[in-house]
Amino acid sequence: MTVNLKPIKILAVIGTGVIGNGWIARFLAQGYKVGAFDPSEGAEERTRLAIERAWPSLVQMGLASNASADRVIFASTIEEAVMDADLIQENVPEREELKKSVLQAIDRFAKPEAIIASSTSGIMPSVLQEGLHHPERLIVAHPFNPVYILPLVELVAGHATSPSIMERAKLFYKAVEMKPLIIKKEIEGHVADRLMEALWRESLHLVNDGIATTEEIDASIIYGAGLRWAQMGPFLTFHLAGGDKGMRHMLEQFGPALKLPWTKLEAPELTEDLKEKVIEGCETHAGEVSIADLEERRNEFLVKLLNLVEEYWHEPNKVTV
Repeated sequence: MTVNLKPIKILAVIGTGVIGNGWIARFLAQGYKVGAFDPSEGAEERTRLAIERAWPSLVQMGLASNASADRVIFASTIEEAVMDADLIQENVPEREELKKSVLQAIDRFAKPEAIIASSTSGIMPSVLQEGLHHPERLIVAHPFNPVYILPLVELVAGHATSPSIMERAKLFYKAVEMKPLIIKKEIEGHVADRLMEALWRESLHLVNDGIATTEEIDASIIYGAGLRWAQMGPFLTFHLAGGDKGMRHMLEQFGPALKLPWTKLEAPELTEDLKEKVIEGCETHAGEVSIADLEERRNEFLVKLLNLVEEYWHEPNKVTV
């Protein structure tokens, strides 16, 4: 079968919340013009403000020669937004029936060769393909917040997805300076969110049981595991923990500890008391610093950290994707 690698030039973003606006900012910074649609009141104003707040970080990371923050056009209907698009990025809330309804509308109005990419963080693409006239062109392309800075995007095919669609999508996301991770087998929550969810559940238990505060748990990651994971991830970190014999010795030495009941696995009941502990802890930790200021600090840090990761992280035996 001949793989259609027709270049992707025209983009549409459906749903302009935090993730949708992050996509728009990234696409604009890479020189694309973006059509957008969101029926909620004030959506266009919120998008333009989000772009304005993201732009300094994008400038620092490097803009395409034809990049412009003004090249986003809001449409009055889904049909108007997607009819000429080569790739449509869907970002509506994580409610299965809502997503299916919106994706079916996109499928109805988009040209047959257009890629439909859902940003869903948990729903499998085969589920989202149900009811589509062209299910072969739907994939999951799940990013991470802030989308305009973090490069990881998980690409997941459904049962009906065409291999040529996945290949085109992979090339496109690499072209917009992302690191596509091809998930070989679809599963709820994909990969990265499942890992983060496990840590989040354990964190809630530690707060709920009065073992540590939200600030103490954050510190344990910031000054410990997080520093190592930013460079190597969990497996190579443990590989180094085994000394000269690496992971072989590590598993022999520490493997038996996996049987000890150190983790709770299931999430604790989200009682009102636990909610208040978490909310109060985060608000106390943040102090007088606003969300906008926290985002600005986060962005500045992430840009510097990404540069450091690129400088020091040369993947051994790297497989080109």
